[in-house]
Amino acid sequence: MKALSQKRRHPLAAIALLLMGLLLTGGLYAVATTVNEAKASTTTFSTNDAEEGGKLFAANCATCHGMGASGSKDGPSLVGVGAAAVDFQVGTGRMPMQMNGPQALKKPVQFNDEQTHQLAAYVASLGAGPAIPEEDLTNGGGDAAAGGELFRTNCAMCHNAAAAGGALTRGKFAPALADVSGKHIYEAMATGPQNMPVFNDANITPEGKKDIITFLKQIETTGSPGGADLGSLGPVAEGLFVWVAGLGVIIAFTIWLTSRTS
Repeated sequence: MKALSQKRRHPLAAIALLLMGLLLTGGLYAVATTVNEAKASTTTFSTNDAEEGGKLFAANCATCHGMGASGSKDGPSLVGVGAAAVDFQVGTGRMPMQMNGPQALKKPVQFNDEQTHQLAAYVASLGAGPAIPEEDLTNGGGDAAAGGELFRTNCAMCHNAAAAGGALTRGKFAPALADVSGKHIYEAMATGPQNMPVFNDANITPEGKKDIITFLKQIETTGSPGGADLGSLGPVAEGLFVWVAGLGVIIAFTIWLTSRTS
């Protein structure tokens, strides 16, 4: 009994119990999150949607992503990416890719809405992942002021403070966000396509994503009330314009004076 009591009072016992508690809590949270995501990703799709999507996938996508979307040397596995990733990539024309390059470019879509829905259903059936958002989260009915703050904190370093886009490394770029649907903006935040980080619900809540969409739609409709936006690059572009224009005026005035004296 004395030996057992000494073991219980060992200084490492508390640390061991703490680690076991953290592992148990983390495991339960992961299971609960997976179950919720699985429900969210599959409830809007029928078995027929998934079957038809599987046929479309085999005919158009398996060449790169492999049969069963398990991946290959030409394309990553799509198991667990969720319906939202498919809806974004296919719905914006980025997939199927037209050619290999630093990143997939937006282009005219190759599948209609029903086919895109079916492809999303098939990929969602392979594993839990972000679901296609409900319309009330993407219709721009949030708080634009809060959305602007979130956007400047999390997105402006790549997409520009005015969402005009910007260059990244090795030929990649963050696209401008004008004329992008609220649904695709939400899906991009939830899935992190290409160079974009994933902003899951722990990083930015669904309401926060809704606010960001509201902010983007507001600045899109407002335009540039102060005049020409000069690429929305701020004082650098404005100062360069003033410098070049002012220098041009001075040169032109000098030439005129010289011509008058001669």
